[in-house]
Amino acid sequence: MSLYTDYLKEIESRKDQGLHPKPIEDGALVAELIAQIRDTGNAHRADSLKFFIYNTLPGTTSAAGEKAKFLKEIILGEAEVPEITPAFAFELLSHMKGGPSIEVLLDLALGDDKSIAKQAADVLKTQVFLYEADTDRLKAAYEAGNEIVRDILESYVQAEFFTKLPDIEEEIKVVSYVAAEGDISTDLLSPGNQAHSRSDRELHGKCMISEQAQREIEALKLQHPDKRVMLVAEKGTMGVGSSRMSGVNNVALWTGKPASPYVPFVNYAPVVAGTNGISPIFLTTVGVTGGIGIDLKNWVKKLGPDGKPILNNDDSPVLEQKYSVETGTVFKINTKTKKLLSEDGSEEHADLSSAFTPQKVEFMKAGSSYAIVFGKKLQTFAAETLGVEAPQVFAPSKEVSHEGQGLTAVEKIFNRNAVGSTPGKTLHAGSDVRVKVNIVGSQDTTGLMTAQELEAMAATVISPTVDGAYQSGCHTASVWDLKAQANIPKLMKFMNNFGLITARDPKGEYHAMTDVIHKVLNDLTVDDWDIIIGGDSHTRMSKGVAFGADSGTVALALATGEATMPIPESVKVTFKGTMADHMDFRDVVHATQAQMLKQHGDNVFQGRIIEVHIGTLLADQAFTFTDWTAEMKAKASICISNDETLIGSLELAKSRIQTMIDKGMDNGNKVLQGLIDKADKRIAQIKSGEKPALTPDPDAKYFAEVVVDLDEINEPMIADPDVNNEDVSRRYTHDTIRPVSYYRGEKKVDLGFVGSCMVHKGDMKIVAGMLKNLEKAQGKVEFKAPLVVAAPTYNIIDELKEEGDWDVLQKYSGFEFDDAAPKSTARTEYENILYLERPGCNLCMGNQEKAAKGDTVLATSTRLFKGRVVEDSDEKKGESLLASTPVVVLSAILGRTPSIDEYKEAVKGIDLTKFAPPRQKPLDAKSVHF
Repeated sequence: MSLYTDYLKEIESRKDQGLHPKPIEDGALVAELIAQIRDTGNAHRADSLKFFIYNTLPGTTSAAGEKAKFLKEIILGEAEVPEITPAFAFELLSHMKGGPSIEVLLDLALGDDKSIAKQAADVLKTQVFLYEADTDRLKAAYEAGNEIVRDILESYVQAEFFTKLPDIEEEIKVVSYVAAEGDISTDLLSPGNQAHSRSDRELHGKCMISEQAQREIEALKLQHPDKRVMLVAEKGTMGVGSSRMSGVNNVALWTGKPASPYVPFVNYAPVVAGTNGISPIFLTTVGVTGGIGIDLKNWVKKLGPDGKPILNNDDSPVLEQKYSVETGTVFKINTKTKKLLSEDGSEEHADLSSAFTPQKVEFMKAGSSYAIVFGKKLQTFAAETLGVEAPQVFAPSKEVSHEGQGLTAVEKIFNRNAVGSTPGKTLHAGSDVRVKVNIVGSQDTTGLMTAQELEAMAATVISPTVDGAYQSGCHTASVWDLKAQANIPKLMKFMNNFGLITARDPKGEYHAMTDVIHKVLNDLTVDDWDIIIGGDSHTRMSKGVAFGADSGTVALALATGEATMPIPESVKVTFKGTMADHMDFRDVVHATQAQMLKQHGDNVFQGRIIEVHIGTLLADQAFTFTDWTAEMKAKASICISNDETLIGSLELAKSRIQTMIDKGMDNGNKVLQGLIDKADKRIAQIKSGEKPALTPDPDAKYFAEVVVDLDEINEPMIADPDVNNEDVSRRYTHDTIRPVSYYRGEKKVDLGFVGSCMVHKGDMKIVAGMLKNLEKAQGKVEFKAPLVVAAPTYNIIDELKEEGDWDVLQKYSGFEFDDAAPKSTARTEYENILYLERPGCNLCMGNQEKAAKGDTVLATSTRLFKGRVVEDSDEKKGESLLASTPVVVLSAILGRTPSIDEYKEAVKGIDLTKFAPPRQKPLDAKSVHF
């Protein structure tokens, strides 16, 4: 009874945290529960029954396997449990989703007892998570003349697993809860520093917003028992920063509906809203849980007599409130007319057509988006097996085609990878498309949730249509603490067995890699026509088109090799002018955002594809632009490269993939070697002229066009969270871009950080070059603020060592990471020295290392959200300002932002990351770093 005794101890310890017993995933523990249930005189029998029925995780967990086998015994009369009748056993199997439960149901349906077989068939008709092993059994039985299987298949053809579900309510009453004003980062809903607990849903739910907010939400639910709580971002966008499935899970936990009475802490159907809608990647996550995402538009631009927006002193539009959404306000959602109405229905506040498309309504009805995906596949299988045409049960995919109109780059990629669309039909933006996914990435702080999702949908092996998939270890690279030691090896073993290339070898035969996931995926993407799905908002490759996604969508892509989404509209970005010698490409990235807002007034990037005609930059450098597009609130981005540039990027990718092979990271299926072969094929196509680098058609239609004038960029640019702005909605956005001269060389900097996915090898060389420069000019280098440097990959460090730059960094460092003795506790205090940290996300992630509370941090990362890199102190708000590598390095040395003259002097002779528009000869602007 050792495992059960340990479980009881864990239950007692969880009581101290106000938590219920943790859901059981261990089959050995369930086996003990079953033994105690069989023993009618056992003192623990009643509790064991309760845990068995209500607290055992479904899907493909080993616990589900034991549970399914015992339920089969009960149904067959081989075991007798008065509390679990055969009918109840069938009900429990119906809630287990797939895997062992489907195997048992098939055993029973194909058995000799016709009465039991019919009951099993009735349950199977409600299930959708069937895989090839299951459908192969059905097909074989049908071909052998089994009438019960014919009945099951006929039900599948009619999609009765969907059609017999209740329709969504025509009227949904909601009561608002304002979570915060301004853009709401998913960090508020699921803080990065609590990433270790994401797979423990009840425990993780304790970190959403605040204990006070949780009490207020509970109070609202008591006051309004007939209504659903709608979580609101007032004067902002909900869910910026990342997809964060754990954030949606938390919102659903506090405001949603239980998915099953027999699966604890798994809720669905949350309602989230924002004045400026929902961030695109977060909205996808809401759909995974069958939720509702609402664009409130409750604040609108105030117009002058001329009909144009009235601007304030900052040249920003003055907003006026159209209607109030303050906490406690009651609304009605009419799902038929698709309107948001006042409580009595007399006033129409907002059109909700985009929230209640036919496809999204199906997600709501089914309880999740991937139940629909699996349902469609099951219907197709049944129709093919029976030799009949499947009826149109599901909403037809929206197919938008404009005769005579060319294609943007993303439209070309979607048309090339489309699955199940009308043959020969050209699809334009607005079409709903099932697409093949080529590359999939899972990162370590969401990976455990992805593993849970895979178990829940009964998947056991990666889809053979996926070219490559990678499980990273970068988000937990900074500190190898007890939480990481408990979670990461378990995750790596699961993903390695599933078929992914893993950063850490479960067998320990190759050195653990903590390389930043986006950098690895950028190398693994070896075709500019690829589609990439990754469990992080910065899954934005400079080859192909990549979409950041929640853990559920990542799991679905791994299991099926597909994703479903609309083709987004595109915004074309081109460049003119000449980049000044003292500027870094990061300044061009920031200036793009600033110039876009100046040209268009509104953020035309939000929810769209940024098609950037970058031409002459290799993939590593171009990634700096695509990476930042997450902060521009774009859905994704595509780089339009010259042929020679693309070849250079693919050769670079090949060399890095080969390094991974040499380290022993390839698997039995030779996935990495397959990617090298694919890259060779693509290079041959480009060189021969058979298929040049991806370009849009000349007559493609764009939502908007932005022309970035490089001549206007004459000093470094800084993205400022503007934490003290009187307008709360303007704080912690990425839209406040200021020249360095704005700070007059006076803004105190407490810590500098060079790292994250935004930097490449060239940035590390810039750090070394500046240190040498400053020592030559001043005789020595002294840091007036700490400088934390984290290279994104081990490959980069190896190359820096070969080229001598690492020796320079070591010379000036006061700390260097040691993989033989990794840090076991997070750093809480910093000295004024250079820290060479382990490759990985480090401060950008904010879940392990953080700056001291109240610090002003200048970083190369992308994260300026409240509490992410630095938390507030009692005396001062923490600030995370974002800038180029040379600005960060110089600011740490000076302890303040530099003047423009100090900056120019410090970078003199340094080979910064350069860029010239594609009109120049290909590769003219290629940096010597590469």
